[in-house]
Amino acid sequence: MNPLPGSYPILRCDEARTLETKVLRGDEAREWAALQRAGRAIAAAILQDGGEIGGLPEDGRLLVLAGKGHNGGDALIAAQALLARLPAAKADVLFVFGLAELRPLADRAWRQLASAWPGRVRVIPRLIPGTPYTLSLDGIFGFQFRSPAEARVIELIASANALPVRVRAAVDLPSAGLFRADFTYATGSVKTPVVGAPEAGRVRFLDLGFFEVPPGAEAAVWPQADRVLTREVLAPLAALRPSQSDKRTYGHVFIVGGSRGYPGAVLLTVIAALRSGVGLVTAFLPESLVPAFAARAPEAMWVGWPETPTGHLALEGEYLLRERVSRATALVVGPGLGREPETLALARSLVAQSAVPLVIDADALQPDVVSAGTAPRIVTPHAGEYARIQAALAERPDVIVVRKGPVTRIDGGSGPRTSQREGEPTAAERAPTYHSFFGGPVLARGGSGDLLAGLTGGLLAQTPAEPFLAAARGVVWHGAAADRLARAQGQVAVRTIEVADYLSAALGASVDDR
Repeated sequence: MNPLPGSYPILRCDEARTLETKVLRGDEAREWAALQRAGRAIAAAILQDGGEIGGLPEDGRLLVLAGKGHNGGDALIAAQALLARLPAAKADVLFVFGLAELRPLADRAWRQLASAWPGRVRVIPRLIPGTPYTLSLDGIFGFQFRSPAEARVIELIASANALPVRVRAAVDLPSAGLFRADFTYATGSVKTPVVGAPEAGRVRFLDLGFFEVPPGAEAAVWPQADRVLTREVLAPLAALRPSQSDKRTYGHVFIVGGSRGYPGAVLLTVIAALRSGVGLVTAFLPESLVPAFAARAPEAMWVGWPETPTGHLALEGEYLLRERVSRATALVVGPGLGREPETLALARSLVAQSAVPLVIDADALQPDVVSAGTAPRIVTPHAGEYARIQAALAERPDVIVVRKGPVTRIDGGSGPRTSQREGEPTAAERAPTYHSFFGGPVLARGGSGDLLAGLTGGLLAQTPAEPFLAAARGVVWHGAAADRLARAQGQVAVRTIEVADYLSAALGASVDDR
């Protein structure tokens, strides 16, 4: 499987060093330009992410922990850009190894900062316990750091972690793996140590153009590298649609789910599917729920399903889907389904007989369900559900797995790949895992997975031959909308359904909003 457009390799530190050497060629002018781009991108991202706590105050105080090299330079340039945007803010700069140890470009960045904002920047010799800061920006060590750090640096980082700070940010990597960041801004490339690292907080990839290939040049290849998804995967969705299209052009998604015990889940799924751009949505759900739900989303077609005595979908209603299924281009099974044995048997039968690609979610994520039949499928488990179906997935490498979590991972769909050079035995190559760093704690609430299932199902109905692409777009779009919601309204006093209200804004945002 070729890499998805809009995704980039996640590199080991030695690979990142090789890439930067190739791009910058040891040319000081190139390095300075890259430093400028990185620092300004970090500042812009900090201001954007600060929206989740109501924004950075204009009269805030910034703390910059600057090391000797490029990471220190990035942090200093970021501070200069932040002071330009926060007209009454001031910055304290602590040179961890002393001013005299700054390398040429970091020294240049410092002189530029000091001359740009005299009176608003001061050098501090040490941290004072209890000093409050709006932002603590870690630029001590970069990806070339070799453990262990000096004892005094370890102590300094511990002191920085103990300060009362509203936002803690790290440049590229949290220094020595000890700085505790809310956000880590990966400049140029994402390095493997930050993926899933608690000390990194939420990772933001800041593309500096290092992966762009000049005309006539050969692209670098990292065949074993996992990949990071960016908003570029959504770009085709924001383009103008053909003027001669109609609703059938954009697919028809069927959604099967709901129960009296979990009535809202299937409604959330339908609402998200309606926002996906799909042409038609038909929902099959317990007949007692249809009147209320049809009033909430009249654009969908609602089909009442016979219920068991406990309010779950009964096996006898399978004919309802079977007589209509020729119209569908994708099927979503599971949201709000419940675990009544009869209903789970129904789910297995639907999946086993499906001739169209599927999204399997929530209670339908049972080993015998996810392994039934042959149609292409996307499964969307959280950690507990993944543990339940992991053995079944091992037997089905064709299944696309969206593992929901603080960092959502997508893999599968093609199975192991093999390559063979002349005279060598066949060697197995692991297909890459794709990582999405979009979203965040705002999604840590009930119903967010139901929205993702509906959004992904709607996208799958539009591109049934490309289920991996539908999964990637669904994850990125869902997370980007959640980011937009958090920046507009914060992380706490929001409702899950409001994520759907930001799907349009997330789709229309600049691709630089990564």
